[in-house]
Amino acid sequence: MMKSNIKMMNIFIDPQKLTLIILLIISINSNYAANCDFGTKVGNKLYTYTLISPINNYPHGILSEDGFYKVAANDTIIWFQLCDVLIFNHDPPRCIDCGDCGGPSRCGMGCSALVAEKIGGYDVCTSIGRDFDYKIDLTDRKTPNMGVTVMMSSNANGVNCSLSVSVICDKSGVKEPESFEKSGTCNYATVLRHPSGCSKVAAHGGGWGWFGILLTIFLCGLGTYLIVGAVYRFFFLGIHGLDAIPNLDFWTSIPHRTKGLIMSLVQRIRGPTYHHTSSYSSVNF
Repeated sequence: MMKSNIKMMNIFIDPQKLTLIILLIISINSNYAANCDFGTKVGNKLYTYTLISPINNYPHGILSEDGFYKVAANDTIIWFQLCDVLIFNHDPPRCIDCGDCGGPSRCGMGCSALVAEKIGGYDVCTSIGRDFDYKIDLTDRKTPNMGVTVMMSSNANGVNCSLSVSVICDKSGVKEPESFEKSGTCNYATVLRHPSGCSKVAAHGGGWGWFGILLTIFLCGLGTYLIVGAVYRFFFLGIHGLDAIPNLDFWTSIPHRTKGLIMSLVQRIRGPTYHHTSSYSSVNF
């Protein structure tokens, strides 16, 4: 009995299995952040947006501390949460049908965006965004630091619905949506101004490119050749001092050769010059 228990314990504390479990848990949790990170290169600059990273006064980034953002117009109400599912601690949606977003008892708790339209005096709800199904792109590629647009979508009863939220950079604070636009059957768009919509910019390029890489490789190879050659000549051939440097005559002649080459090029560009005058003078007859 004791041996079987020890064997079972060895199985449960197998380091390889434990490592795999930990990595699996980390990868699952990292999906929350990975789906709301966006980076793109415009010109020689890299623009990075991390919407749920904590910033000053906003420890949860773009996430609404109420669990949802809300915008209403013309008997239509939209609830949404960016980078997470909707959470209603108060004022939950009261819909006739909420089967695709949590059901009647937990309406709104099973999706990231929900729209309620008043039909016949009753609110009929439709999911317009599934959790962790986001597409992020620059709001305006000509102005890449303006912000990003987060698009979420859902297929409700065979109808494709979507919500696009333009997260505009505003370092002064949060300005929640006041209106929305509707196109097609159930495609909506709105604007949210938030400090999390401001990008981090890193400059790239401006270097030597392939020339710099080749020059670095050449210099590293040359340095290796000189060091290895000097060590070999010093320890194995017994050559000491500067003479231990391989091909010393060639290296010391480089400055003179370079000077001669430059002077030759200068003379070719300027043409022949004469620094003497004729010793003969003209004679008038």
